[in-house]
Amino acid sequence: MLKRINRALANNYYLIPVLGIFTGLTISFVYFTFFKKVQADHFPDSVQQLTINDKIEDASITLVAVGDVMLGRKVNEQAVSKNNFRWAFEKTADILKSADITMINLEGTLIANCPITQTNFYFCGGLGHIEGLNFAGVDIANLANNHSYNYGKDGLRQTIENLEKSGIAALGIGKAVYKEISGTKFAFLGYNDITLKEPGISWADNDRVKSEVGYSSQNSDITIVTFHWGVEYTDKPTDRQVTLAHLAIDAGADLVIGHHPHWTQTAETYKKKLIVYSLGNFIFDQMWSTKTREGEIAKFTFLNQELTDYELLPVFIEDFGQPRLVN
Repeated sequence: MLKRINRALANNYYLIPVLGIFTGLTISFVYFTFFKKVQADHFPDSVQQLTINDKIEDASITLVAVGDVMLGRKVNEQAVSKNNFRWAFEKTADILKSADITMINLEGTLIANCPITQTNFYFCGGLGHIEGLNFAGVDIANLANNHSYNYGKDGLRQTIENLEKSGIAALGIGKAVYKEISGTKFAFLGYNDITLKEPGISWADNDRVKSEVGYSSQNSDITIVTFHWGVEYTDKPTDRQVTLAHLAIDAGADLVIGHHPHWTQTAETYKKKLIVYSLGNFIFDQMWSTKTREGEIAKFTFLNQELTDYELLPVFIEDFGQPRLVN
């Protein structure tokens, strides 16, 4: 039988290629008319593009902000004696650097020839502290406060230069800071409302705040304003704090963050915009009371160019300047 089949095939060897071509055409016809139709019905060409767009629109952006970071006095002594300028941030760096943007209030200067030991209210830290700020992922350092001018014009200049050389934006020195993350443009403004007006520091004059916040809100998607304000060692905002916060929001701010009282203060919502009046101390050597050792890490989540969620994570300062998260 097999021999007969082989002989038949041998006698019709011209037919074999024809059969092969016919079979291939038949399979192709069935595939393109049936299976491709099923694919088209169930998986439209736009699916992949829609998925990508949905991911872009749904991508959240996080901002982490903390209160007063003072790298002088006992904090400076500790870092120098340990030969470890990351020390103050070691227990909180993970959460700080996990954010898309991390902002601090830098309470003092970072200068060359800073004395290791300081016993007064003139704050400075050595240049080694830049390593600590970078380790913690700090992106913005607010200088609009009552200690950035402790070492005069040259101290302020050095601090700005040292920060910016390390990739940290200096805030509150007469101009807004802009950051763009995943297509969302953020504007940051910082103002000081404590003690006297000092050259190079943005002062919280009502008209100035209104004008600058209004301009920034027209040139960004999210506008965030930080104020150094209030009365030390109090847990309630003053009338002045409330006035400034509301003025900023009326001018276009989406979020207001405060510091200076060395204690945490309440948060409120005004016209559906959040105000956190004081985040308290974050890195400081004020070990003499519980409230000056307490602070908060504020974590803000933005989605589709709006603030959608926030957390205030409590911290407690140990060993003259090292905060840890409180469970």
